[in-house]
Amino acid sequence: MSREFKRTDRIAEQLQKELAQIIQFEIKDPRLGMVTVNDVQISRDLSFANVYITVLGKDSAEEAKEDLAVLNRAAGFLRREIGKAVKLRIVPQLKFDYDSSLVRGRKLSSLIEEAVAADKSRISPETDTPSEHNNDSSED
Repeated sequence: MSREFKRTDRIAEQLQKELAQIIQFEIKDPRLGMVTVNDVQISRDLSFANVYITVLGKDSAEEAKEDLAVLNRAAGFLRREIGKAVKLRIVPQLKFDYDSSLVRGRKLSSLIEEAVAADKSRISPETDTPSEHNNDSSED
């Protein structure tokens, strides 16, 4: 009987929840913006964890550079707080990275919307769909 989720996946999910709360309520650094913890990828031996974040109003890793530096400097504090909240034999070392997938997703969505709008503008005003227009011309 196989398990639905691996242990590392369950621990990563728990770390994501705990880090989101600790960052929001415990870190008092004024340089740190509104941080969202999007994902945690943990090594198989549980010794390292990559934490992927986004910062409200900052759309690139370059813009979020200071926020990442603050979090990477606070990694020891965060690791200690996780050790108190989650009972693990080994609390992984934390490394924070910017998650650009949301920005890429927004960019792709806007490109799709532009393409749809361009297709709609090509449809003639007399017909509702391009297929009706093609059927009318083939009957001549």
